Amino acid sequence: MTTAGQEPPQHRLGEATRAYQAAVDDFDRELAHHFGVNETDLRCLEILLQELPEASPSQLADRLGLTTGSTTALLDRLERAGYLARQPHPTDRRKSIIRATPAFQQSAYAVMAPLVDEGHRMITDAFTPDQIATIADFLQRATELQQRHVQQLRALPRMRGNERAGDPTSR
Repeated sequence: MTTAGQEPPQHRLGEATRAYQAAVDDFDRELAHHFGVNETDLRCLEILLQELPEASPSQLADRLGLTTGSTTALLDRLERAGYLARQPHPTDRRKSIIRATPAFQQSAYAVMAPLVDEGHRMITDAFTPDQIATIADFLQRATELQQRHVQQLRALPRMRGNERAGDPTSR
């Protein structure tokens, strides 16, 4: 229940979540700019640093929602920049394994460590372990929701140029 002039908690949560997502997007954009890559390239590097320390090109293409040709171009760019390395698969000569280079890992961690460290201190100083568990549960559920909707969006036909939803001139 809310008092007069106070918004319901779910609206406040929705606005806080939107603002947080926008702040993360802004940080990622600046991080991409810092490393001289585009945001899709940065997402590939994040996957290699945080989720799949070694991956095949097809795994990365699937995670990024890219074609194999686009993924090859992305990997070529990042390899030329010295951010990742391709190595032959140990048991299948036709395949390769992709890893972030140690030099990139070191650079990325140096740039991100202050955010991670400050965030850890801020959360552990302000919340009880039970509250942190609730926050983690919320974030996991929100992540799963986003991932489901990413897959739904990928399944939709792509709109081109003047094709806008509900625009009768685009047919």
